[in-house]
Amino acid sequence: MIKARVGLIDVDGHNFPNLPLMKISAYHKARGDCVEWCNLLASWQNPYDIVYQSKVFTDTQDIYTAIKCDRLIKGGTGYDLKIKLPEVIENTCPDYSLYPQYSEAYGFLTRGCPRGCKFCVVSEKEGRQSKQVANIDCFYRGQKIIKLCDPNLLACKDHEALLQQLAATGAWVDFTQGLDIRLINPDNIKLLNKIKTKMLHFAWDNPDQDLVPYFKKFNVYTECKDDRKKRVYVLINFGSTQEQDLYRIYTLRTLGYDPYVMIYDKPHAPRQAKQLQRWVNNKFIFRCCTKFEDYNPKK
Repeated sequence: MIKARVGLIDVDGHNFPNLPLMKISAYHKARGDCVEWCNLLASWQNPYDIVYQSKVFTDTQDIYTAIKCDRLIKGGTGYDLKIKLPEVIENTCPDYSLYPQYSEAYGFLTRGCPRGCKFCVVSEKEGRQSKQVANIDCFYRGQKIIKLCDPNLLACKDHEALLQQLAATGAWVDFTQGLDIRLINPDNIKLLNKIKTKMLHFAWDNPDQDLVPYFKKFNVYTECKDDRKKRVYVLINFGSTQEQDLYRIYTLRTLGYDPYVMIYDKPHAPRQAKQLQRWVNNKFIFRCCTKFEDYNPKK
């Protein structure tokens, strides 16, 4: 017997699986509840007992259509950083059937980051310390690809054991939020070498920090020698000058890394920042035109 009708709303769309909604779905299905994507108009003929509305991004347009339900719960970074899933739901394995178009495993092994970067909400939301919150079997069910969402895995004191867990799966691992190049050492690089990765992500967000020694060190110990598989996010339009942006981009390319420009507050960014992003991120252009000064966006 069905205990409750539960409706789910992914405000951001379905371009990336909403992990909280997948956990909520799994929790309610285990209780015998009926879970489905919320039909806003049909809810007036057949009201829901509970509707969960999740929004990750603050700039996503909200949904204002009236919903007929006994209880509406809104959550996610796009609404309020302080709202968290109850522990019993947070620790539930995601319901992957909710997004059949995606075949990867999604989850967090750690939460939190000690960096406290002003452009990032992680420290405020999850704390200024990286802590283990799960083991790989909490969300991995034999998929060929693991999408790891950890904000700073290497900052966790238990990260070597977690890297061993990832390597033991034999799955391809995508560190979606990148790895902190400042925390690499010969031991954890050796463990990273055992993990199947199509591309490793790092970041050089602060132009005032000299990360060149770290990138050089990584090159010494890594088995990955292909620059196309070593991507580095470069944040621009956040207090940096164009000279500082170009220095990071040119330096990374010289060191054998693939820079990828991220624009802070892109809707209000100057035209030149958007041109710089297009020049770098379109790899055909970036390899054909080696200097931004020679780039003509009209051609």
